[in-house]
Order: sequence, then C-alpha cells, then structure tokens
Amino acid sequence: SSHTRVGILNNPSSKIQEDNTAIARGILAAFLTQNNSNLKSFLSKLIKEETAKSLAAGTKIVKFLIPGMDGDTFEKKYNTLGLDLIKTHQMFCQEVLKLLPGQMAVISNGR
Repeated sequence: SSHTRVGILNNPSSKIQEDNTAIARGILAAFLTQNNSNLKSFLSKLIKEETAKSLAAGTKIVKFLIPGMDGDTFEKKYNTLGLDLIKTHQMFCQEVLKLLPGQMAVISNGR
C-alpha cells in the first residue's frame, strides 16, 4: 500500500566487510537517495538471487540501476556509506531486539 512504511535493519551472520555487504549498502543507499517508485523497482531487482551471484562475482552495483534513478547521487552515497552503519544495525538487532546473528524478524508498529 502507498500508506505503508518500510525500513531495513541489517543483522548479518558473518564478519562485516565491503565485499560481503554490497546488497546491504545498495539497499541503504537507495533508501537514502531515491524516490519511492524508483526505490521499489530497484529493490525488486536487487533482491533477486541472480543479482546476488553477479555482485559476489564482482559486478559493480551500478549495472543494476534502473532508468529514472539518480545514478550519480546513488553511486556517491553507496561509495561513501561506511560499514559502521551496518555494524550499528547489527548491534541494535542483537543487543536490543535480542536476535541471533543472521536471524530475521518483522517488526510492526502501526496505528
């Protein structure tokens, strides 16, 4: 629904490094730089298994940008997004939400 808000918290099960956080950083950069319609389309493309395999093989994330996205802004944010934000997400998930490393959850706070 257009009245739904979505947020993402990362809770990785492995050590956080640049080479294993491409999708997480791509999602965060898209949330911070794109409008809702481009965000939805990009995330739909980014979460496919083929995309994950391609990124793991070394394909640059900009190859997956969709028409209409602000590619320059996205790329700048993606390249400057540090791993500290993902580490902070991980700490919040494990210390506050009491999730195990890699464990997933859905948190809802609706009216």
